[in-house]
Formats: sequence, C-alpha cells, structure tokens
Amino acid sequence: MSHEGLSVLVAGGGTAGHIEPALAVADALVEEHGATVTALGTPKGLERELVPGRGFPLELIDPVPVPRKPSIDLVKLPSRVVRAVNQTRKILDKIEADVVVGFGGYVSAPAYIAAKLNKVPFVVHEANARAGMANKLGVKLGGLGLNAVDGSGMKGQVVGVPIKASLTQEQSWEKKTAGYAKWGLDPAKRTLLVTGGSQGARSINNALADCIEEIVEAGFQVLHAYGKKNKEPRMFPGYVAVPYIETMDLAYAIADLVVSRAGAMTVAEVTAAGIPALYVPLPHGNGEQALNAVPVVEAGGAQLIDDAELTGERLGESVIALLRDDDLRSHMVRAAQATGFGHAASEIAGIVAGLAKN
Repeated sequence: MSHEGLSVLVAGGGTAGHIEPALAVADALVEEHGATVTALGTPKGLERELVPGRGFPLELIDPVPVPRKPSIDLVKLPSRVVRAVNQTRKILDKIEADVVVGFGGYVSAPAYIAAKLNKVPFVVHEANARAGMANKLGVKLGGLGLNAVDGSGMKGQVVGVPIKASLTQEQSWEKKTAGYAKWGLDPAKRTLLVTGGSQGARSINNALADCIEEIVEAGFQVLHAYGKKNKEPRMFPGYVAVPYIETMDLAYAIADLVVSRAGAMTVAEVTAAGIPALYVPLPHGNGEQALNAVPVVEAGGAQLIDDAELTGERLGESVIALLRDDDLRSHMVRAAQATGFGHAASEIAGIVAGLAKN
C-alpha cells in the first residue's frame, strides 16, 4: 500500500440483498481494520438511498444489465461493459484502492474486470445457494471466492452471509420499546413481521390481504413492509403497513414470527436474530431461494410454503397456529440460534484486509 491506511472498494448494488452484505463488511472493515471504504453502485439501485444513510461515500457507474434473450440491449452489451469498466478503473485510481470486494449483481462484473485490469486484488462473495453469473466471472478472472454455503457452483471457502452487527446482538427491552413506539404497536400482543424484500412480494401481499383481518381478530398484530413499487394497503388498528423498513433491527426486536421471501440476506438476518420464520421462496430464477432456507428449515428454525400453494387461507392458518404455539416457537428460536449465523462480516473483513497486505 503506497498510501496511508487501507482503501477498499465494495461493489454490491441493485437490491438490498446485494447492498446489505456489502455494508455489513464495510462496517467491519472500518471498525476492525481502520479502512476507508467506498461503495460502487449505479443510479438505478437502492444503494443511492442505503449507502449514504450508513455514512459511506458512493461512486456511480452506468448499469450493465445482462439481457436473457436476444434484443437490441444484447447488441449494446459490449459497449456498455467497456464504458462501465473504464468508469470503475478511474474510480479505483481516484481512491487508490488496495482491494476490491464484490457481492454480485450488475455492478460487480465491471468491478471485477476493472480490478483485474488495474492489478488490484479482489474478493468475490456469493450469498446465495447458487452462484450468479457475475460472481462466477469474478472467480474465473482470479478473484478470491467466498461462499455463504457449500455447493453454490463457485469455488471458494464457506464463510456464511455477512449481516449488520446490530442484528446479531441480543435484543434489549430498550430496542423492543423503541420498535413498538415507532410503529404504534402494542407490547402486550404478539407481532407478525411480513416482508418481501426491498421490492416487496406481490404474492405475499395478496395472500396477507385475504387473511389480515382474521390474524388481527385472533388477537395478534402485524407490521408489513409491502414494497415501494406496490400499492399501499388499507391499514386499521393492529395492522401497520409501510413501503420499506430501514431500521430492521427494531423490526426484528418486536417480531415473534416473520413471513418473508427466502433471499440469502433475509434468511441470514432472521436466523441470526433467532426469530421463527415462514419462508415463501421466490418461484423465479434458478431456485436458489428455496435452497437458501434449507439449512434452517432442516434445523427446525423455520418452515416453507411454496409460492404456488400460497393462499390467504393457508397463510392465515399457518400464522395463527404458530403465534398461538409458544412451545413450538421457543423450539424454533433455539434451533435458529444453534445454526451459528452472524459472524461472517468480521471474517470476510479480515480476509479482505489480509489480501490487501499480500
């Protein structure tokens, strides 16, 4: 390192599933290694909101979506890649980057190529049970691969999913009180947290709409993150709906049960927080969401509902049964806690810092 201190570029833009792991590692790099961390993103991703809110500088490049079918966008792909890579190379020079760490998504491929061309060492972290194209490319280019779970299809040691440190800490009564107050919920009632990820989940929203009154009438209350792109549902006493939850630590602190998609980040956070869960894996893609949830489901910390089988009746019955069964939920909490989720951010930060010094 020719300059003072460690300079790291983290690339994880687009959705919260890519951004949150990047920020978790960024936090650990700053706190444990005194690093200066810069985030790489595009103008279209959630990083424009999430990254500055966490106190990190954000550098933007043009997005490079990869078309799945022949189209004019496929013809334009090579020139877009070249432009994005050149933009990233300039950023690497500007911040005098010692190392790059990517977490998949559209922004990562240009980061890996730029790091290779600039002779900057780089790390590739795959959070999902099946590796994406960008991360597979990164490892083929010479990046050091790290996996959340074994068998992703990408070479690299298994380190888990990095999550925000505050989510792994035992939930204090102060944090619970703050959560109940923030959303105007009753501390005496059991709380269901429903979330479909940063974009929301239409099938979960629709099923919840069909059973929300039944859940509330059974004596429970619901905090629902419905997604900014979806229509705001009608709220009533016992049911609070918001487009997005920025303070997930407070939401997890008050949750007795979570219903959500099974993105790698969500599964890692909910499991580390020790909350029983009903996962409804996204039916599209390569099936990685169902695989993400398998370890905790097999351990007894969560249950699965197939998206094709998700109805208001099925969801309502499952939620009410779980919220009424304190013994079963206690067993699920212990099972989730025994999986050992929650220490990956520190381990990855150490690997990144060590690579920069070699």
